[in-house]
Amino acid sequence: MAARILVCDDEELIRWSLNEHLKAEGYDVSEAADGVDALELIDRAPPDALIVDLKMPRLDGMSVLRRLKEEGHPFPVIVITAHGALDSAIEATKLGAAGYLSKPFDLREVSLLLEKVLENDRLTSEVRWLRDRVTSGYERLIGASPAMQKVFETLTRLETVAAPTVLITGESGTGKDLVAQAIHARGPRKKQPYMEIDCAAMPETLIESELFGHEKGSFTDARQTKRGLFEVAAGGVLFLDEIGEMSIGTQAKLLRALENRRFKRVGGVTEIQLDAAIVAATNRDLRKEVKAGRFREDLFFRLNVVPLEIPPLRRRPQDVEAITLALVERTARELGRTIPGVSSEAIEALRAYPWHGNVRELRNVVERVVILKGDDDVIQLDELPIEIRSTRPGLQACPFELPEEGVDLAAVERGLVEQALARTQGNQTRAAKLLGISRFALRHRIDKHGVAEAAKTSSLAD
Repeated sequence: MAARILVCDDEELIRWSLNEHLKAEGYDVSEAADGVDALELIDRAPPDALIVDLKMPRLDGMSVLRRLKEEGHPFPVIVITAHGALDSAIEATKLGAAGYLSKPFDLREVSLLLEKVLENDRLTSEVRWLRDRVTSGYERLIGASPAMQKVFETLTRLETVAAPTVLITGESGTGKDLVAQAIHARGPRKKQPYMEIDCAAMPETLIESELFGHEKGSFTDARQTKRGLFEVAAGGVLFLDEIGEMSIGTQAKLLRALENRRFKRVGGVTEIQLDAAIVAATNRDLRKEVKAGRFREDLFFRLNVVPLEIPPLRRRPQDVEAITLALVERTARELGRTIPGVSSEAIEALRAYPWHGNVRELRNVVERVVILKGDDDVIQLDELPIEIRSTRPGLQACPFELPEEGVDLAAVERGLVEQALARTQGNQTRAAKLLGISRFALRHRIDKHGVAEAAKTSSLAD
């Protein structure tokens, strides 16, 4: 969606030229002839940015700035001043103006300044959103299991550490991002910015610019100077998610910045102080990545100052009930529904399920069930997905001990499929239940291992 720009100036020619130029740049532009008209338009529909002349009849630009400051409007304001009126520009800046233009101005100057203030406003809004999203404590981290208690103990110790360097490890979906948010929310930097970047989602060509920023003209599309996350997160916490996906070249530059606590923007010559606590996370085994030559050993040691391993959900089944109930309550509230709880049979099935996708998978299951069920009734076992209903509560995840000489896993799987079909006289539905898998998964294994006779028998028995 195009950014909405309000141009306020009593000179019709200036309004027309700005309108034509900014529309050509892709902005949605509206006009006001003085401060009174501008405030009326703002009350009806606040713009993304305001360009306002300081000298106007009825209500001048300075009065507009004061009114906007009093009412707490968050959008950036660019003021237009007369040539040489530096005092007016300074006063406007004190009232919250994000920038100023001196008459006569170049329209290209308008574009660059507007792009800059909109980008800064976007970053500020992102910081505000992230700060609001983070809770004031560990409320979003649920777990009474011994493994989670160790995590909480470490987090408690970090509450007084001003600039910790933490490496969070764990499988995908375990909630590593929530742990990073908790470090910020309960630490000495909680009132400062919390920024995060997904190293796996960011193209290699852009990640360096996102982290360090860049100077105007440092590469083809660098039309203006941009601050990177290291600068934006100054005084706060920077979360580097999926650090194991970062290229070797960027790893070297990151290491240099962490070691020296200083960095340069891309294309820049001035060193900037790095004043951010660094929290990194990965679902990879970085020790193995180091041995494979995909991750720098020196960077691993630099990040692994405070290691935090988040256990997978299958290793803490005693936490499943509390997490499920919290997710049901939150999801129902967001959807405006009333769901009093979860039946004991459903909880037992949820506990027995292996949860390879961890808490993220559990959250998705809860959301699906809540969306599809009616109000004023607890979640029942038959409302859970088939793969969870077919899990045998109390059945050991692995009741067999691996022999010293090892096994042929494919042969073991084929043998179990044949035994299950033999025990159920070829009934695939019952055989799948014995194996704790869906009927579709059983058929896949029948085809995979060529259990032809069983397949024929099952088609007659079902």
